[in-house]
Amino acid sequence: NMFGDRVKQLREKENLLQRHVAAELDMDTPMLSKIERGERRAKREQVVQMAKIFKVKEEGLITLWLADHVLDIVAEDTMAIQALHTALNEMKH
Repeated sequence: NMFGDRVKQLREKENLLQRHVAAELDMDTPMLSKIERGERRAKREQVVQMAKIFKVKEEGLITLWLADHVLDIVAEDTMAIQALHTALNEMKH
């Protein structure tokens, strides 16, 4: 849960309460809590909004968000590394 951990770290660094961040994201506090714990996934537009709230580069948060999605799909598969290398090579072309 790299994304959720980073969101929590950024929120705490800014001394923001979950309820304040959740209100800015137009979601309830329990939903933000679940995102921070990795129990729910934020939407991409929420990730963009979080970058603005925490005053960080959007690319960094989106990268962690995407990485968590990829790990959800391949983490338990013994062929995951090979599949990721193949996908990376395809993306380069």
